Amino acid sequence: MKYGYARVSTVAQELAVQIEALKKEGCEVVYEEKFTGTKTDRPIFTQLLEELQEGDTLVVTKLDRLARNTKEGIEVIESLFARGVKVHVLNVGLLENTTMGEFFLTTLLAVAQMERNLIVERTQEGKVLAKQRDDFREGRPRKHTKQQVQHALKLLKSHTYKEVEAMTGITKRTLIRRKNEEEAKKREC
Repeated sequence: MKYGYARVSTVAQELAVQIEALKKEGCEVVYEEKFTGTKTDRPIFTQLLEELQEGDTLVVTKLDRLARNTKEGIEVIESLFARGVKVHVLNVGLLENTTMGEFFLTTLLAVAQMERNLIVERTQEGKVLAKQRDDFREGRPRKHTKQQVQHALKLLKSHTYKEVEAMTGITKRTLIRRKNEEEAKKREC
């Protein structure tokens, strides 16, 4: 039997392209998971591994859907080979339990791990550069501009939090937080 496995790292990402490719390849059952590949305890993947039997084929669109590092990838695929399960990676081909197949697998997994490490390095370098800017603020961008918040804080002098929230759309919690930030800045000066 042909089993497909589709995985994305975050809930916001979509599985549709992978699922379509797996079904086109003839997978009778497709397991889907939105779970980071950096963790080895992926519940749906674990369930799939338990279901696979001798003669079955596991199909994935790319090798990094199975594992993000070389060691884990080799362990997973070798355990499948030992159980008589074939592994088909759509953008690579059928991985075989031969000397050349294992060499090819090790090389591909090493490249995938290197790519991931390079992405992490570039992200960290970008953060270091961004932190050097005066206007740097880590985290999600603020919803309201500084001018909008200043206007709302001025309105608080003659209106209640609920009234200001209704007029500006800025929540009471945000107003309190920004007011506290303003007061902290004044104390620093």
